[in-house]
Amino acid sequence: MIALVRPECPNPAALARGNYTDSANKKALRKSTAGKCMYCESKIEQVSYPHIEHIKPKKKFPELEFTWDNLGFSCQVCNTNKGEKYNETTPFINPYNENPEDYLVFFEFYVYPQGGSKRGEYSITELQLNRAGLIERRKEKIDKLYTMINVSSCISNESVSAQLLAEIKAEADKEKEYSAMVKSVLLAQGIL
Repeated sequence: MIALVRPECPNPAALARGNYTDSANKKALRKSTAGKCMYCESKIEQVSYPHIEHIKPKKKFPELEFTWDNLGFSCQVCNTNKGEKYNETTPFINPYNENPEDYLVFFEFYVYPQGGSKRGEYSITELQLNRAGLIERRKEKIDKLYTMINVSSCISNESVSAQLLAEIKAEADKEKEYSAMVKSVLLAQGIL
């Protein structure tokens, strides 16, 4: 999970009419996450249909159902796992309003609560951010990353090595899948 910037609502009239799945609004939310789930950072449209997520569940907070600041872009799995759950004292991490790095930390392909954060623990557990499919996809990403790092250290041509190093660093860009995990690996390797 990474910090996100919420865009302006492109079609507030749709929300006023009771339509939170308006295509312009959905496109804006998609762009804000680079097509990734706001929670697990998986690229959604490769394998599923995206969901418009209600950060505070619409059944518990019906007054927020059509409120732009309560909407996000998520994958079906995270949205289903979250469902109508909401803990007032330990709410899910909202990447549009806060920095997930304050609550979550990666060690290789697993995510853990940062400093024993209760909100981190709650988000990891309820969203199942260490579910088998995610771990497998993250491990594949890390294996590819380590291969690139090893190859870069073996290249004697400085310009080719620099180009590969730039490609490795680009894997931590916010629009890339699992960028929070990649960033932590590259920091641990002294690359970032």
